[in-house]
Amino acid sequence: MPEYLVAALTSSIIVLVSLPLLIPLLRKLKFSQIVRDDGPESHLRKSGTPTMGGIVFLPAVIAAMFAAGGVGKEGLLAVFLVLAMGVLGFLDDFLKIRRQGADGLSIKQKFIGQAAVAILFATLLWRLKGGFVWIPLIDVSLNIGLFYIPIAAFVVTATVNGANFTDGLDGLCSGVTFLVAIVFFLLCRAWGLAHLSWLAGALAGSCLGFLCFNLHPAKVFMGDTGSLALGGAVAALALLTGTELLLPLLGIIYVAEVASVILQVGWFRITGGKRLFRMSPIHHHFELCGWGETRVDIAFWLATAAGALAFLGLTL
Repeated sequence: MPEYLVAALTSSIIVLVSLPLLIPLLRKLKFSQIVRDDGPESHLRKSGTPTMGGIVFLPAVIAAMFAAGGVGKEGLLAVFLVLAMGVLGFLDDFLKIRRQGADGLSIKQKFIGQAAVAILFATLLWRLKGGFVWIPLIDVSLNIGLFYIPIAAFVVTATVNGANFTDGLDGLCSGVTFLVAIVFFLLCRAWGLAHLSWLAGALAGSCLGFLCFNLHPAKVFMGDTGSLALGGAVAALALLTGTELLLPLLGIIYVAEVASVILQVGWFRITGGKRLFRMSPIHHHFELCGWGETRVDIAFWLATAAGALAFLGLTL
C-alpha cells in the first residue's frame, strides 16, 4: 500500500477508534462546552457537549507519519508546530473549563504564545530552507534573507487564528480543513514531496474521521486544542511547500472569518457602536440571517472548493 494511503488510513482509524472512548471520558471529567451568552440563541442547546476532542489530532497525525515511513526534517518541523499549537490550545480549553466560563487565556497571553511558537518555527524553517519566497504568477523565487522569518511567523499566526475563528459551527472547521488538506496532498504528490504528502494525508484522514462525530448535531467539539493544531498543520504545509502567498486562496474561509472580526471591531469603533455584520465571525452572521448550520457548512465548503480550484490552477 502506498505510504500516503497508510498515513491517511492510520490517522482516520485512530480518530474513529479513540473518539468513542474519549467522548464518555470527557463527559465524566465534565470537559464540556461553555456557550457564550452573547452568541446565537440556537447555540445554547450545545452547552454540555464534550469539548477538547481535537486532542486526538495530535497522536493521529504523529502516528500516521511514522506508520507511513518516518518524519524527516521537514515533517519534524511540521509536527513541532502542530504539537506546540495544540498544547497552547489545550491550555486555553483547560482554563475555560476550570473557570467555568467562556474565557481561558487572555488575548495578550494567546498572542504571546502563538508569536513565540511561530517565530521559533519560522527561524528553524529559515535555517532549513533559506529565505526563499516563491512568486507564483511569474514563477520566480526571491531570497529575502532574514525578512523571511517575520513573514513566515505572520503566516503561522494568521492561519492558526483563521482556523480558530472558523471553528464556530458543527463540522465547519473540520470540513474546511479536510478540503484544504486534500489539495495539499494533491500538490505534494504532483511535486514529488513524499514526506509532506504523508502529512497532508494524515491531516485529511484525521479531519474526515473527526467529521463523523462533529457534523451537526455534533457529539463532540474539537476546542482550541484541535483548531489551533489544525491551523498549525495547514500553515506548515503552506510554508514547507512554498505556497504561502497562495494560501489566502485555498484558505479563503480562514481569511473571511478573521477579516469579518477585524472589520466588525473596526466599524463598531469608527461609527460609535454600529455593526457591519449581525454578528462575527461571519458564519454567525449567516446564522442570524436564518441559515441553518448545515447550510452554512455547505456554502463555506463550496467556497473552499472554489478557492482550491484556483489554487491548483496556479500551482499545477
